Amino acid sequence: MRVLVTGWPSFLHGEATAGDVQSMRRVSAALTAAGIPSRSAWSPVFRPGALTLEAADPGDFTHLVFACGPAHGPQVRWLHEKFAACRRIVVGVSVIDGDDAAVTGFHHVLARDGPNESTVDLAAGGTLAPVPVAGVVLAPGQAEYGARRQHDQVHREVTTWVNERDCAPVPLDTRLDGTDWRHCATPDQFAAILRRLDVVVSSRLHGVVFALRAGTPVLAVDPVAGGGKVSAQVSAWGWPALLTADQVCDSGGKARFARWWNWCLSDEASRHARTCAIRTTEKLTTQLVSILREDRANR
Repeated sequence: MRVLVTGWPSFLHGEATAGDVQSMRRVSAALTAAGIPSRSAWSPVFRPGALTLEAADPGDFTHLVFACGPAHGPQVRWLHEKFAACRRIVVGVSVIDGDDAAVTGFHHVLARDGPNESTVDLAAGGTLAPVPVAGVVLAPGQAEYGARRQHDQVHREVTTWVNERDCAPVPLDTRLDGTDWRHCATPDQFAAILRRLDVVVSSRLHGVVFALRAGTPVLAVDPVAGGGKVSAQVSAWGWPALLTADQVCDSGGKARFARWWNWCLSDEASRHARTCAIRTTEKLTTQLVSILREDRANR
């Protein structure tokens, strides 16, 4: 017996959702635990280099299992054609039309929901690895820096490196908008998000500031050649994790990013960030009040 595990993430023009992929992983783990050999087929877009449905030889398998999603449509019906010689089982799916050939083509249908049944989804089980949650705050164009602007190249490199990390990335924007649910409406809301993150990557000054005041380690990136306000702010805080535009864009940038990323996820960085969080910021407001009092006294 040899099983080919499939699902919507197997199709070239399918969709890989967290639930679909976890369900396929759950099925594979259950087969392994039962001593049943299996392989999974993946879209070449989602997992380049893995076994694809197109490359899978039906003669290599006795059974095909399709997991999660709706049992519906021409792509599922195509599976019945290509793997006609295999015993075919569908598990953890939604059955919208029990008479659909996509459904009737399976020898066994183990539905999660249908006209008269419902059961807990496959994705509710199995193991999930703990990964850091990383907020990513990118600066806008900042035309005021003129020819010193390196934003496009810096952001291209940094987002590529974040994408290579095993993390849960959360794109964030310091811009507030009370009319758009995708944005925070107040600084309090923005700060609440950063307090719940494990690490922040920011090329925007206030991404750095709000991370540190929240006690969250931040990998600061200055997109301005020669240093701009991000570098100045990091210096003011005494925070070490900084990449300049030149450091990002040269050949050692990726390695530097990896070193600071790993440091930001360390206990040392967490302690340092918590120390920053209790720092007072009275200097500018004290100076402002002093000037105003002096002006009032001189009237």
